[in-house]
Amino acid sequence: MSARPEVADIFRRHGEQYRQVNDGHLGRVERRTMSAIELCRTAELGGHVEGCRSCGTIRIAYNSCRNRHCPKCQGQACREWLAAREAELLPVPYFHVVFTVPAQIAAIAFQNKAAIYTILFKTAAETLRTIGADPKHLGAEIGLIAVLHSWGQNLHYHPHIHCIVPGGGLSPDGTRWVACRPGFFLPVRVLSRLFRRLFMEQLQAAYDAGRLSFFGDLAELAGPVAFRRRLAEVRRVEWVVYAKPPFGGPQQVLTYLGRYTHRVAIANSRLVSMADDRIAFRWRDYRHRGKAKVMKLDVHEFIRRFLLHTLPDGFHRIRHYGFLANGHRATKLELCRRLLDAPTGSLSHAAHGDAAISEARRCPCCGGQMITLSIWRCGDASPHRFWKDTS
Repeated sequence: MSARPEVADIFRRHGEQYRQVNDGHLGRVERRTMSAIELCRTAELGGHVEGCRSCGTIRIAYNSCRNRHCPKCQGQACREWLAAREAELLPVPYFHVVFTVPAQIAAIAFQNKAAIYTILFKTAAETLRTIGADPKHLGAEIGLIAVLHSWGQNLHYHPHIHCIVPGGGLSPDGTRWVACRPGFFLPVRVLSRLFRRLFMEQLQAAYDAGRLSFFGDLAELAGPVAFRRRLAEVRRVEWVVYAKPPFGGPQQVLTYLGRYTHRVAIANSRLVSMADDRIAFRWRDYRHRGKAKVMKLDVHEFIRRFLLHTLPDGFHRIRHYGFLANGHRATKLELCRRLLDAPTGSLSHAAHGDAAISEARRCPCCGGQMITLSIWRCGDASPHRFWKDTS
């Protein structure tokens, strides 16, 4: 295949064979994800015909699948989400803190995604908020945005939480803003130890409540003796928590959030080729200072790795905590701005989003206004035509 492939091309060419070979191992979410990506932006999902008022140019646009695992369907959702977040940014440094789990825990997580991901979110947020509230460190109520990722650059399963945290918080009595030290948020070693303890407590509670299942290589963990032995092993290893340097400013925070919040396991831009039933893609080897490399995988292995990262139905992979929690975010942010003597957040990003939507309706030939001439829906034998004046 000479042109650079997309994930949809791989699924369309090899997906059916992969389903047949792995029929007994694919769940509903994986099957639905494959089907959605295969059909994305094809006539099968319907679409519409647009025409230019000025020059008469006609173009056909097919509907997207809107599946959250599809590499082509995250752009608009990301722009809308960022527009809302820009209005919430504070004029303070922002830090990026990452919580990871050992391989032994990752193996349990893969067989119990919803339960372990929930524990991961809860304990990462509780760790930051507990240490942040401690007078020995910051002594304030902090806020954070947490984003779940489950992949590394090579597409192996590696669940971890990215947290974007303003560098400071509200004093306990809510009368002042408590700023962190310049260039330093919270001690990662202290965060790591507390995170490990909280996570292990929650994991044991989930096991005792019968919320965990084990099969295959982990089947023995269903027995309490083996499970306790596994917990003892992971208590003895260091749990990696790391904090990156503060961002340069609010715009850099938005740019960074855009790269993380709506990312999928692999972007189409990283795919290099699909030939001889092998997929080549670019990746960075962070064990060798982020050196750029090209990895080649058998196509079925590539599909297997991609599907490792499907999320349980209804699971939210972006969550807000502390003074950024959904229930009181607007009230708390208003207080933060008053204490910081800061104006209300800019809505320029939202305006840019509106401009981008308008631009999508412009004629590619003359720049004139495109109008919808007809639409057809999934399953229609022929387009259902209607005229719609969008002036």
